[in-house]
Amino acid sequence: MNVTTTFRHMEQSEALKAYAEEKLERVKKYIDGPINAQVYFTVEKIRHIVEIVINAKGLNTKASEATNDMYAAVDAVIDKIERQLKRYKERLKNHKPANEASGRAMSKQIFQAESIESSSEPVVITTKTETAKPMSVDEAVMQMDLLHKDFLVFTDAVSGEINVVYRRKDGNFGLIAPQRA
Repeated sequence: MNVTTTFRHMEQSEALKAYAEEKLERVKKYIDGPINAQVYFTVEKIRHIVEIVINAKGLNTKASEATNDMYAAVDAVIDKIERQLKRYKERLKNHKPANEASGRAMSKQIFQAESIESSSEPVVITTKTETAKPMSVDEAVMQMDLLHKDFLVFTDAVSGEINVVYRRKDGNFGLIAPQRA
């Protein structure tokens, strides 16, 4: 497990770093393969905030917790992540393995906002190429929840079409799927 720690608004503490690394060993039993974990320790006035981001093959999750004690915050955030990973593993067990086809490559472009007076073409600021992984709608919703995102683009494992699942304002989820002719 590769653990990176960042201290914000506080002095670095080897004891705190070692404590977090020791507690992160608990999540190894839920994840196969190499694990990258980033731990952020932050102090804001009297609040001690710990945020952990875990990236592993096919899985990304993050959680944060704020308390009056940094060690208690580490314990609470590890418990949160452990609950998330347990739920993720249970859903994977209940789900039949989908066809392990490779995902589709897709490109994301970010455009510069137009000024009101400007009538020129939009300017591309960045372009990012990602892979829309094949998964079921349930898996896409679960992945979106783990990443704390508002939407997720994925390849439907059954149809092979690109779909989008998104979080609605009422708390429910929506699905955008291509119409078949």
